[in-house]
Amino acid sequence: MQILVVGAGVVGLAVARAAAQQGHEVIVAERTGGVGNGVSSRNSEVIHAGMYYPTGSLRAHHCPRGRRMLYEFCASHGVPHKKCGKLIVATEDAEVAKMEALLQQGIANGIENFTMIDAGEARRREPELHCVAALHSPETGIVDTHQLMIALQGDLEDAGGAIAFETKIDRIARGRSGWTVHHSGGSTGELEVDAVINAASLGAQTLAKDTEGYPAERVPPLHLARGNYFSYAGRPVFSQLIYPAPRGDGGLGTHVTLDLAGRMRFGPDVEWIEAEDYTVNAARAGSFYGSIRRYWPHLPDDSLVPDYAGIRPKVTGPGQTAADFIIEGPAEHGLPGQVHLFGIESPGLTSSLSLAEDVLARLNP
Repeated sequence: MQILVVGAGVVGLAVARAAAQQGHEVIVAERTGGVGNGVSSRNSEVIHAGMYYPTGSLRAHHCPRGRRMLYEFCASHGVPHKKCGKLIVATEDAEVAKMEALLQQGIANGIENFTMIDAGEARRREPELHCVAALHSPETGIVDTHQLMIALQGDLEDAGGAIAFETKIDRIARGRSGWTVHHSGGSTGELEVDAVINAASLGAQTLAKDTEGYPAERVPPLHLARGNYFSYAGRPVFSQLIYPAPRGDGGLGTHVTLDLAGRMRFGPDVEWIEAEDYTVNAARAGSFYGSIRRYWPHLPDDSLVPDYAGIRPKVTGPGQTAADFIIEGPAEHGLPGQVHLFGIESPGLTSSLSLAEDVLARLNP
């Protein structure tokens, strides 16, 4: 089967790799000049354990499964990663009930070794930390996302697949036996394929609308939520990731992330925007200081430096409950040989290898 995958982010690459390894002829169309230049390169680089997601949801299924697959992939492919662990902290007594509910959700989702610890134990692990209780997730980790995507690209190409960079997909129409894909950019023309997988992230809704016969009512809205990150100008004070108790604003709170070199940064926040813009909003630093000092009271003044920003391709807006992943195959939209993915935000990176298997299974129900 000839398969076109649109988007060379981590999910698109994982899908393309899996398809090529199954023996399909695979081309990835990527509108930029390299892999992972959008959402996939602008996140916390966290390998999530999977405790946050409602039982029975796609995220609850794919995150823990994808995490186990991802650790195995990184180990076998030499991708830099570290299972550093994470503490989710309650900074006041009123948050303890949320933590207990999250603990039960994690247990229901099959999260290994997920436990509640008291404030004394949390401070023993992280002396600079202020909290009244914490959840410990030893399965949480960090990964070099660029090296991960390079490894996925390598497997794809080793299996005979290819990536067409600087290639924008303008329209998808019914072909003689499959689909005719109209493209522009580095080259302009048409491509006949048997199947199309839409992993275009921020462009997924536009591509679905530009697909002949795709039901308009099945295209979800797109809401852009920018996440600003600030790096810490001093020496790191934490040895693992620190997350506040969930607050229900569409994110997981202003948390401490570490990179593989040990550098410490904070973010992301949730800033609703109207157009794709990766400029860090330096004015957001004020709210960061207040949020961080809830769990690290000794954060020095003027120690946060604007770092980078990412955008979550959300299908729900401000004040709405975060939505599940949306994976639309022929069984949902009625078009043969097409799978469209919408709203693949966190934990999309963690889930990518598991999502790839799901997508291919849906391609031919």
